Amino acid sequence: MSRQNPLPVTIYTPDSAIASPARMFRDMIHDLRMSRELSWRLAVRDISAQYRQTALGFLWALVLPLANTAVWVFLSVSGILAVGATDLPYPVFVLIGAMLWAVFMEAVAAPLQGALAARDLLAKINFPREAIVISGIYQVLFNASIKLAILLAVLAVFGIVPDWTIVFVPLGVASLILAGTAIGLLLTPIGLLYTDIGKGLPVLMQFLMYLTPVVYPLRGEGTLSTLLLLNPLTPLIETTRAWLTGAAPEWLLYFLVTNCLAIVLLLGVWIAYRLAMPIIIERMSS
Repeated sequence: MSRQNPLPVTIYTPDSAIASPARMFRDMIHDLRMSRELSWRLAVRDISAQYRQTALGFLWALVLPLANTAVWVFLSVSGILAVGATDLPYPVFVLIGAMLWAVFMEAVAAPLQGALAARDLLAKINFPREAIVISGIYQVLFNASIKLAILLAVLAVFGIVPDWTIVFVPLGVASLILAGTAIGLLLTPIGLLYTDIGKGLPVLMQFLMYLTPVVYPLRGEGTLSTLLLLNPLTPLIETTRAWLTGAAPEWLLYFLVTNCLAIVLLLGVWIAYRLAMPIIIERMSS
């Protein structure tokens, strides 16, 4: 009779995990590895549930950016709004910006939406909380692949042939997901306690879009130009747009600096997320 492997033993103490940084980081990496299979299953379940009973199916991933594009193109063509000259045909310029912004918005919303959907599991089952975050990233990547396929088709229709720099487009998309996940993970513990965060987030994201060169080009001077230059999302959008259309990326250094800052931010909020979740779960269960 073979001896069975003993079950792992977890010892909980009232001491804060941050009191032992080395052990905390080992636990973080361990939980990240252990959450891979669960996060994949959660992502497959959520994607199937999201599109199973819809007539348009996966096209729902394109509805919001296409609607934004149609509105801004109409405003420009009708003369209601003067957006200035663009290097690309304006419909292409807006569509690329709207698609990339949609990827960022979904990355911001994914951690909170995943945590809200799994709040019953969080209160009853002990599993790596990172699985919720990674599951959201998988879903954002899936929707982003649909958006990129549509963008390539639109570029072909307008006769725009991407250069070899198109190989860097996944890096640009990943940078938007990185920044969005860091912000979303920062908001998740608060959003689990106060529903105002989830309700106000779309309004905030819409306002932030106007401070990012999504639907209009960068201007040479003025207050708006200054705000666009200070916005760390500007190099992410502009560089990815340039790689997608074969233009020379003018914001490459700013792009790299922003990604480094996003990595540091993500690491910091990941630690805060792990420290806050036991307290949040206890409050939700009471």
